[in-house]
Order: sequence, then structure tokens, then C-alpha cells
Amino acid sequence: MGKTAVLFPGQGSQKIGMGQELADKYEQAGRIFSEADEALGFSLSALIFQGTEDELKRTENTQPALLTASMAIWEVLKEKGIKADFAAGHSLGEYSALVAAGSLSFKDACRAVRKRGQLMEEAVPAGQGTMAAVLGMERDELDRITAEVSQTAGSVQAANYNCPGQIVISGSAEGVKAAGTALKEAGAKRVLPLNVSGPFHSDLMKPAAEKMQSELADLTFKDPQIPVIANVTARPAEGSEEIEKLLVEQIYSPVLWEDTIRTLADEGVDTFIEAGPGKVLSGLVKKVNRRAKVLPVFDEETLMAAVETLKEGN
Repeated sequence: MGKTAVLFPGQGSQKIGMGQELADKYEQAGRIFSEADEALGFSLSALIFQGTEDELKRTENTQPALLTASMAIWEVLKEKGIKADFAAGHSLGEYSALVAAGSLSFKDACRAVRKRGQLMEEAVPAGQGTMAAVLGMERDELDRITAEVSQTAGSVQAANYNCPGQIVISGSAEGVKAAGTALKEAGAKRVLPLNVSGPFHSDLMKPAAEKMQSELADLTFKDPQIPVIANVTARPAEGSEEIEKLLVEQIYSPVLWEDTIRTLADEGVDTFIEAGPGKVLSGLVKKVNRRAKVLPVFDEETLMAAVETLKEGN
């Protein structure tokens, strides 16, 4: 009997109306949205359900909004008797994973990720940093080229190792542009600039990480009830002190997503639930492990389909 992991998406998966269908139908989901409004002192739920894309896209709004939608979905799954053996989240999604594992309270996580969004926005003036997706490039070669470019053109490094042949780079606008050119010359199939507000998961985020450290120091972390695979190490985070340390490092370190999925597969996980809007992570899981069963859950229809599949599996 294989094991199950629940995965939580990060920035880029958000959309207006996410989680609304479940919040209207299930008390548990509705309660999560109310708790978020209480924790933040304004109506995040109104922003998510009736706001504008531009408003939702602001990092300080996106981060608590995605956390809230993801946790609302997970609460309904739990109510339906679904359990997970492991949890993991992509970047911001790691906070959702920690809440799901009982390591962090939902309200604390809400406030923390709103602050995280603000600090990440402020770390680098607009237009000075950016990110790009690189397709069809080996990891070692990409790391070598970005290290070379950083010496001459401007800071740039891998930010997300998403799956084989898909790596996101991040850094100064000049560095990312120069690296894009060098990577294409070295055989990358495509380099796609990303519409982001900053160079996330790069060294340029270190000032944000330092400030985030004092924010996290005020929170209470408990040991997780199920293992949470950390972005920075692609291993289970051991205990509350390590969790806190890794959340700080995570802001300027690459997200080892491909490695995370491989770690879970090595632990016997063959079923992955994606609790959050969209299917971005489900697609990445399939690229890492074609045989994996992936169950994205974001509305009533996908919820019922996942519950049915999971109950059959038992």
C-alpha cells in the first residue's frame, strides 16, 4: 500500500474566486476564510472572491490568499476522512504544509506570510530584479553558467529546480538577461521571462530574510505531526528550531522541488494531492515521476473525484 503526500502551491497559482465554491458549501472552508480576515484585520476573503487580479497579484496579498485557499481545501479533505503521510509546499506553500502538519497555527501563518510578502516586495526596488524560466537545460551546466555570468554581468542563480528540463533563474535584471543569452547559446531550448515583482529565491533577497528572522522568532513552532519536506534541503525538517532556520534560508535559497518529489517517492509515496488552485504542482510531479497518481483539488468536482479515488485506494 503506497503512501500519500499533500502538496501546496506557491505564488503564480492564485486566481480570483479560488476556494469560493467550497467556502459557500462547507462550513470548515468558510471558517478558514473568516479566520484569515480576523488574523489580518481586513477582508482578505472579499479580495479573493470579488477583488481585482492586480490587487490579488500584489505579493503581500497573494501569499496570505493562497495560504487561505489551500488550507480551506485541506480542511474539507480532512473532514472527508482524507489523511496524508507527508506534506510539502512550493516556496510560500511550505507555510501551508507546516499548518497542515500542525507545526504552525493558521492565524500565525497568515500574518507571517503577509509580512513575508511585504519584505520580499521591499527587498529590491521595482525593475531591478527579475526571474526567467529556462527549459531544456541540465542542472549542472546551468549552475556553471549562472556562476560565470554572476562574476561579470550581475547576480543570477537558480531559484527553482522544478522538474527535469525546467529550472527558474533569479537575480538582477542584467544578470538574468545575460544568463538567458548565455544559456540559449549553450543549448537551452527556451528562456521565458516571468512576470514577477522581484528576484525571489536569490541572494538579493537576503535583506528580506534577515528581517523575516525576527518575525519568525515571535511565532510558536511545534514539531510537525507528519514529516514536512523542506524546500531548502528536500529532506524532512527536524523539529521547530530547524523549521524556523529553514524558513529564513528559503527566502534566498533555491526551491529543490524536483528533489522533494524524488524524496517523497523514495519514502514510498505514490499518490499526491495538490490542495490549492490550479494544477501546476500536479504537472511537475508527473514530469518527475510519470507513474505517480496526482489529484489536484480546487473545487467541488475535483474534491469529489479525489475523495472517491482515495477511498478506493484504501
